[in-house]
Amino acid sequence: MSDYAIKVDHVSKIYKLYDKPSDRLKESLGLTRKKRSRDHRALNDVSFQVKTGETIGIIGTNGSGKSTILKIITGVLNPTEGNVEINGRISALLELGAGFNMEYTGIENVYLNGTMIGFSKEEIDAKLQDILDFADIGDFVNQPVKTYSSGMFVRLAFAVAINIDPEILIVDEALSVGDVFFQAKCFHKFEEFKKLGKTILFVSHDLGSISKYCDKVILLNKGNVLAEGEPKEIIDMYKKLLVNQLDLDEEGNVIQKSIEEAGEEDTELISKDEVWKDKLVLNSDIIEYGGGEAAIYDFGIFDNKGLLTNTIEKGTDFTIKMKIKFFSDVQEPIFAFTFKDIKGTEITGTNTMLEGVYFDVQHNGDEQVISFKQNMNLQGGEYLLSFGCTGYKDGEFTVYHRLYDVCNVSVIAEKNSVGYFDMFSKVKVE
Repeated sequence: MSDYAIKVDHVSKIYKLYDKPSDRLKESLGLTRKKRSRDHRALNDVSFQVKTGETIGIIGTNGSGKSTILKIITGVLNPTEGNVEINGRISALLELGAGFNMEYTGIENVYLNGTMIGFSKEEIDAKLQDILDFADIGDFVNQPVKTYSSGMFVRLAFAVAINIDPEILIVDEALSVGDVFFQAKCFHKFEEFKKLGKTILFVSHDLGSISKYCDKVILLNKGNVLAEGEPKEIIDMYKKLLVNQLDLDEEGNVIQKSIEEAGEEDTELISKDEVWKDKLVLNSDIIEYGGGEAAIYDFGIFDNKGLLTNTIEKGTDFTIKMKIKFFSDVQEPIFAFTFKDIKGTEITGTNTMLEGVYFDVQHNGDEQVISFKQNMNLQGGEYLLSFGCTGYKDGEFTVYHRLYDVCNVSVIAEKNSVGYFDMFSKVKVE
């Protein structure tokens, strides 16, 4: 048996892009000598190997080629250049339910999908009860899939894909389907696969899961392999890529720095003249209001290494900073930040008054830089960050400037507990 389950050898995928449908028709029928298309390289000379029994993660920004390479590995797409060698039977969790017939019942779709994957009726019969138990949708398995809720649909699709006994499991953003209890069951199955020594290729934006489960991580950017290595190292590189702090050449490759240059970079990650918010992933639909007496004109999120980033590791220190300029006299301003979940519920936050920090009168033209340093105790997930500058004017509470949901904060966690916060309990058996 080969030591490698998957070998990707100099694979490129090129799509022809047309400005309008008629150009495609004219070029395909040979009605024009002029080239009416332009090439788009979704993948560019990608090579990597996955050893049998390894769990490999693939991360990258949107449009980096992650899903494309998985579709080529699973045979959904053909490469334009290069080749892929597979040693083992694959079960793929790409687009859940992509092979389902909406007119068929759940049971009929189980057999349809199993046959498409390459299993005989007898093999599917042997797995049927495990699939139904895992999906747990009751008598709905005998109803047409078109009558299912979206939750029931993904539960059945996931159950079919993961309960077929593969040698290689390929997962594309599919572990967070259904309710919290079903998600727990999915992750349990995933861990079971790892313990059995199955080969797993895993694509996800959930950096916590990537860090927890993967032996090695591959970073893609604009169709190129930027780097591969230990999860923590590659995740740190990805965080820099997200905020445009990764030095790349014109071809999109990482510029290697000397030890001396790297050391200088660590001592001063951000120059005084740089605009912090320009290096963050911002909300394009920010809500802001206020009386105009002050403006929050810049802000940043800094991890425990001083790196500007939207991604913070749970259990580590991080700093939120805001820059404010005043345009009139303001008595004892109050500066604040809050975290919300993606449903809009305020989770936590603080302000300078609550923290016992008070300010004198601010005059027209004055500026302040406020830093809030704390430890990240929120559970892994996505959150929204808001800022405010308020105070009391003639005894009345006044909003000078507020910025709502300015950016997201992704919390990476290797372990989550119940609810929004982790109390980092220490368990002792006496």
